[in-house]
Amino acid sequence: MKINIKNDSGLLALVVRLVIGWTYFSAFYRRTILADKLDPEVAGYIGEKFNHFLPNALGIKPIIQYLVENPDALLHAMVTFTIIEGIVGLLMILGIFTRLMSIGVFGLAMGILLGSGWIGTTCLDEWQIGVLGIATGFMLFLTGSGKYSLDNYLIKNNISITKKKWFPWLASGNLPIKDTVFPKFVLVGAILIFGLTLYTNQVFHGGLFGTLHNKSVKPKLEITAGTFNNNQLSFDVYRTEGVDVYGAWIIGIEVKDQQGRVLFNLEHDDLASLNSNQIDNYYIAKVKPGKHSLVIPLGSKAKISLDDIAFGSFPKGSYRLKITDISGASWEHTITK
Repeated sequence: MKINIKNDSGLLALVVRLVIGWTYFSAFYRRTILADKLDPEVAGYIGEKFNHFLPNALGIKPIIQYLVENPDALLHAMVTFTIIEGIVGLLMILGIFTRLMSIGVFGLAMGILLGSGWIGTTCLDEWQIGVLGIATGFMLFLTGSGKYSLDNYLIKNNISITKKKWFPWLASGNLPIKDTVFPKFVLVGAILIFGLTLYTNQVFHGGLFGTLHNKSVKPKLEITAGTFNNNQLSFDVYRTEGVDVYGAWIIGIEVKDQQGRVLFNLEHDDLASLNSNQIDNYYIAKVKPGKHSLVIPLGSKAKISLDDIAFGSFPKGSYRLKITDISGASWEHTITK
């Protein structure tokens, strides 16, 4: 019996296949053809973007941290990731081994969701990309490719590999799942993906209950490990929230005593002229002096060391370190001498 072309699910999913294919292939195209984003020495290096994911990644934070602490491993991972995106996207557009590529889409989208689902300044950008990628990956696994695909060309011309048992699992055609089981397979997959969508929406953004939040709007710094050592003050600073496309601009660092008197102060020009040996970066995203301030990109963490003869004369007690951003936001940390 001839299949009604209107019931060709692979054909009906054509626009989804083409768009999701281009979404991933364009990442490869953008980083290698339109601009060089795989060179660690060039502005816009994709590894720095990857570093932005670190502070609030879900489940895969140890992997991200290892990579951003090891620049060579990070470069290899970014090149491999980009090549995989290019292959998955191109083959998805062509409709060859569609179901295998849909698994690739699913995996890539899962990485986006878990790594950067919390990022998005005006909308839940990365979260939406992630969950929709996972959903479309699952859908394309179910449908395979239809009329306008290389899979279909192979099937229509009875190419030998189409007779292999693995072909419908990795390419297109009727999935070898019993008719009584198939609806349950679809339902379970849909429920699991929908559950993942609700769970990550809540974790990243408070989208179900509680306070709705967006960690990409305002900068947030964590200050830790503050110590006085003779005439030196050192502390760790880690930017965990805020817009990912520019750094926090630090225009002031103060040290105050318990009475609130300012004992030490650096202003924006002082911070812009810090020496590189005063900043020890942990990750690929660098805390560094800018033209008019100290710049702290999202995900960056560094130990900052400040020297002043006054530190050696401070009596024992508690002191407050205050860091001020150009937006007016400030963060404090108690240091005991």
